Amino acid sequence: MNRNHRMSSGLLMVVLIVTIILAGCKSGGNKAPKEDLTVEIPKDNTAVYEDIKQAEKIFNALPSPLESAMLIKSAGARFDESLLNSVGSVNKYVTNKSMALNLGIYTCDLSFASLYEQTQLIIDYMNAAKKMADGLGILKAIEQSTIDRLEENINNSEVIMEIVSETFMNSNSYLEDNGQPAIAAMTLVGGWFEGLYISTQLVDMKEFNGNKLVGRIIDQKLSIDILISLLATSKGDPAVDELIAQVNKLKVVFDKIKITTSPVRPEFDQASNTTVLKSEVQTDMTPEVFLELSKTVGEIRNSFVK
Repeated sequence: MNRNHRMSSGLLMVVLIVTIILAGCKSGGNKAPKEDLTVEIPKDNTAVYEDIKQAEKIFNALPSPLESAMLIKSAGARFDESLLNSVGSVNKYVTNKSMALNLGIYTCDLSFASLYEQTQLIIDYMNAAKKMADGLGILKAIEQSTIDRLEENINNSEVIMEIVSETFMNSNSYLEDNGQPAIAAMTLVGGWFEGLYISTQLVDMKEFNGNKLVGRIIDQKLSIDILISLLATSKGDPAVDELIAQVNKLKVVFDKIKITTSPVRPEFDQASNTTVLKSEVQTDMTPEVFLELSKTVGEIRNSFVK
């Protein structure tokens, strides 16, 4: 792939990636309709088209920070502030890589704090995200007026989610204009790892079988190849290459989990007078593999926040 193609496809990827983050944060984590993801694609540019299709896969496969938080809460898991990245660490992140990763991480933590109505933490994590955005040069991502609005609506979870969405919408403008797909990708990786880390830490091994969180964690086996492909768009950047190596390390563990799908069979539903196609998905993750996965996720995530 030549450099000009990589740059043009990278710009298109940024538009979609930030839209992905936005869509996941809105209205309780519901995905935006596919028709909202409109991008002009040259008919004769197959390579760019494939990059866009890959980004759409990310949209469908990767959970947003808010979705991860909602699943954990719905599974009955407790809120544990100690699992979040401390806002006291913001001054440690001075490289673009560390700030991008922790922008994603702090956004994920903000989602958890919001769903569990942790009033002071909501403000703290919004300020931490602002610090990361400012460090990356996304000066208008989180303005002081946004913080003021957050404080005024601290007990209104719907408004809080709107504010999170607006924050990323402003970030989109900067990233698109400056062509920084690596920053967008690393932000997404940071949020993905944080959600996965918190999920693995909250699994009760005494209730391993049938655990909702375990099921969601297994689902990420289907996401990790897409995540690697996303990072590969900026391959050659030392920070991204290091990140690819870390994600590949996690992939080795995910590859120990087998997911099998039974043949699709038609079933007639008398109530609705329709024929429904059904299939079962089975997995074989053992507690031993889960503990290895949890350890690997923790090591990688902790390297991001140290």
